[in-house]
Amino acid sequence: MEARPLGLLIVGAGALLAAVGVTVYYGGFSWFGRLPGDIRYQGDNTRVVIPITSMILVSVVLTLLANLARRWL
Repeated sequence: MEARPLGLLIVGAGALLAAVGVTVYYGGFSWFGRLPGDIRYQGDNTRVVIPITSMILVSVVLTLLANLARRWL
């Protein structure tokens, strides 16, 4: 792979990572772990979160993106 396309790919990935970071910082993913089907337990000194539904949603989205990327490349 030549240097220019690889450099553009790295810059694009960095910009995407920065955008996700800003979204997380400002609370854009506050729904994560609170969907129906996610298991939450809070005791006196304990908090357990098992985001089953959230992980399934993330898995589906990443699978769709990977399939789209594979078709484009």
